[in-house]
Amino acid sequence: MNKSDFDYYLPKELIAQKPVEPRDSSRLLTYDRATDTVMHKHFYDLPEFLRSGDLLVINNTRVLPAKIHGIKTDTGADITFLLHKRIDKDTWETLCRPAKRVKIGTRLEFSPELSGEIVAVGADGARTVRFEYDGVFEEILSKIGDMPLPHYIHGELKDKERYQTVYAKETGSAAAPTAGLHFTERLMRELSDAGVRFAEVLLHVGLGTFLPVKTDEITEHKMHSEYYCLDERAADEINRAKAEGRRVIAVGTTSVRVLESCADCDGRVRAGSGETSIFIYPPYKFKVVDALITNFHLPESTLVMLVSAFVGREKALEIYKTAVEERYRFFSFGDACFFR
Repeated sequence: MNKSDFDYYLPKELIAQKPVEPRDSSRLLTYDRATDTVMHKHFYDLPEFLRSGDLLVINNTRVLPAKIHGIKTDTGADITFLLHKRIDKDTWETLCRPAKRVKIGTRLEFSPELSGEIVAVGADGARTVRFEYDGVFEEILSKIGDMPLPHYIHGELKDKERYQTVYAKETGSAAAPTAGLHFTERLMRELSDAGVRFAEVLLHVGLGTFLPVKTDEITEHKMHSEYYCLDERAADEINRAKAEGRRVIAVGTTSVRVLESCADCDGRVRAGSGETSIFIYPPYKFKVVDALITNFHLPESTLVMLVSAFVGREKALEIYKTAVEERYRFFSFGDACFFR
C-alpha cells in the first residue's frame, strides 16, 4: 500500500485551533461496524453507546511543557528546543530550530536554574542534550516551558491544563493523547455510575507518532519507539473483560498501541513495560481492541492508517469525507469518533 491510499481532502478552516468548552461538548461521530451506520452526536452523548461492563482503557500520561528556549553561550543566538524522548535522568533527545547552529559541544542557557550541552547529533537531525540544573527538572520545566502544540495550531494556549486529560498522572509525553481530552470528571462519574469500568495504561507520546510518512510504500516506514507500561492490575482487568465477553474500548490510538503490543495471539495481555514501535495498518487483525474512541487524524498519517485497519480503508475515507461535509473539527483540539 502507498501512503497516497490514505489521503483525503481537508479544508484548512476545519483544523481546530482551540478546544471547545466544556470539554465534552465536542461533537461525536459514531460508526457501528455491524450495521454500517453513522450517527452524529456530541461527546456528552457517549453513555448512550456504552453498556454496563464495558471497559474503557485510558492513557494516563501527562504532557511535559517541553518547548523551551535556549541561548548559545558563545554567540547569544536564540535556539528553540522540543524535548522528544528522555534517555536518562538528565539527558534528552530533542528537536531544535535552527538546527544548523547547534553542534556537539554547543552550550546553552535556558534559565538561571537550567543549562545544557549538546552531546550527540542523530542521523535524523535530533540533538541529544545533557542538562544541568538546580532543583527538580520537572518543576523548572513547568515554569519556563511551553506546551508543545502541533504545528497546525497557530495560537497560544493560555491554560496549559487544557492540553492535559483530566486523568493525566505520569509526566513524560511530548504531545497529548488527544482522544482523552473530551472527557470531563462529571462524564467519567456518570459512566462509572452506569457500570462502565476504567483501566489505566501508560504510553508516553513521542513526536514520532506525528511525523509524516516519508516513504511511498508504507511498509518501509519506521516508527519511533515510545515508552509504555501495563501494570498487573490493568492487565488483570483487561483479561477478565475479554474472558467474560465484555467490550474492551481503547480511548485513543496510544491505548491501542499499548494493548496490541502486550497481547498474545489469543487476545490475552501480559503486564510489562518497555519500548514499542508497533505500526498498525491494513490488513491488521486486532487481538484485544473491540471499539475505539479517537479524533480525526492527518491525511496520510500513521494514525489514519491505524483507523483504516480497524474499520477498513475505504470505509475510513468515506467516514472522513462525511465528517468534512458535516463540518466536523479536525485534529488535536477537534471532534471525536467512536468506532464500535
